[in-house]
Amino acid sequence: MKNLSRREFVAGAMAVGAAGLLPSSRVLGANNDIRVAIIGLGNKGRGHLRNFAKINGVRIAGLCDVDPRRLDERGKDFKGKGVFFTTDARKIIARKDIDAVVIATCDHWHALLAIWACQAGKDVYVEKPVSHNILEGRKMIAAAKKYGRIMQAGLQYRSDEGLAEAAEYIQSGKLGKLVCARVPWFELRPGIGKKDPYTPDWLDYDMYCGPGELKPLRRNELHYDWHWMWNTGTGDLGNSSVHAFDICRMMMGYNSLPPRAICVGGRFGVGDVGDTPNTQLTLLDYEAPIVIENRNLGDKKGSRNLDHVRGVREGIILTCEGGYFAGLRAGGWMYDNNGKKVKQFVGGGGGNHTSNFIEAVRKRDASILKSPIEEGHLSSACCHLGNLSYRLGAPATPDRIKAAIKSSDLAGEVFDSIAKHLKANKVDLRKNAAMVGPLMTVDPASEEITQVQGGPASLAAAKKLAHGTYRKPYVMPKEV
Repeated sequence: MKNLSRREFVAGAMAVGAAGLLPSSRVLGANNDIRVAIIGLGNKGRGHLRNFAKINGVRIAGLCDVDPRRLDERGKDFKGKGVFFTTDARKIIARKDIDAVVIATCDHWHALLAIWACQAGKDVYVEKPVSHNILEGRKMIAAAKKYGRIMQAGLQYRSDEGLAEAAEYIQSGKLGKLVCARVPWFELRPGIGKKDPYTPDWLDYDMYCGPGELKPLRRNELHYDWHWMWNTGTGDLGNSSVHAFDICRMMMGYNSLPPRAICVGGRFGVGDVGDTPNTQLTLLDYEAPIVIENRNLGDKKGSRNLDHVRGVREGIILTCEGGYFAGLRAGGWMYDNNGKKVKQFVGGGGGNHTSNFIEAVRKRDASILKSPIEEGHLSSACCHLGNLSYRLGAPATPDRIKAAIKSSDLAGEVFDSIAKHLKANKVDLRKNAAMVGPLMTVDPASEEITQVQGGPASLAAAKKLAHGTYRKPYVMPKEV
């Protein structure tokens, strides 16, 4: 595919926007089908292709992946069936015979594609994290509202009936006052290698980088490992922990960003070109604080086994005065303070999340969405806060780190556990220091960072990261 000039790109974007001026005039496909296009055919996109194709009244009308080889391979079962194929997502968005798009691209493309889709009169299912920085989420909310679109976030555990029941139980006060929450996400992630700079010659690499920097690759693989580069991803905090944190926030009833946030972490034991930490502690200092904990190494050096906290490797441990909840993937249990099981909440993983989106699209009723864009934004933005603090951080001794997080006993406990975990992986924090980010103060109402340890220069750097930077012509509009 040829590279587009800026004039061609802007003209195409204007055409996309113009298509959305009269969203109410949209006509559904034959037999009242909802015509869906999948943008991005990686692991998530391939799963969505299978799931949406199974829903009655849904027809796959378009497939898009910037990598023509992957588009050809993963779309092979839909060839010759009237499905539109393209490597350019804007061509999907501009089509009048597509009603809704599913966005499962690299993180840095999510918001821009979602906004363009709204402007073109299309409904949107956008994968987590819904955004690449804090400001983008609010713009997505504004676009959905302005153009009257349905926008669902790909945080499927919100559709888990057992977890919803557990949230209701906790908020009823039966376990007493909220105390704190620990969100462990321990998932083995090998290194991504280190190569001489190169650019793939089989795809439009300028389009792949999009709003991110256009710089050569140095990792071994193009796909998936983009998660561990700030240019395109958000690390395991935004990639995976966002699922558990989102449900934790739902259970605790927190509907805003925290007033303060700080992050500690590092990339240990892999010797690769990855940017993002593979060991990370994020303190979100709500009234009852939440500590998100990421570990991508085994329980000891060379091991593929993983640590756990009270039996949880990927989930939530939410503590109240009268007991705690532990679980996520298959629901969970309420325990008393002696560790005795009190009540089980059986979960199914939220398998009807995609059908919930289709129901809302058909009824034109965003109020029935289980994970509307507003919720996706808040959970994604909280993860961005942690990453933002980390990126502004500096190496520090364990004592300095403990002092930085002393406001939370839980954070101190988690850091001690992390230090023990790293020692088992032959990482000495006195010689291979972790990074400690600055404590940031946030105005939950405006969602602006108002103060950062380190003074005006640090605050300016934080605001720049929170608002994002874009490469022309792939620029976020000031007004959506």
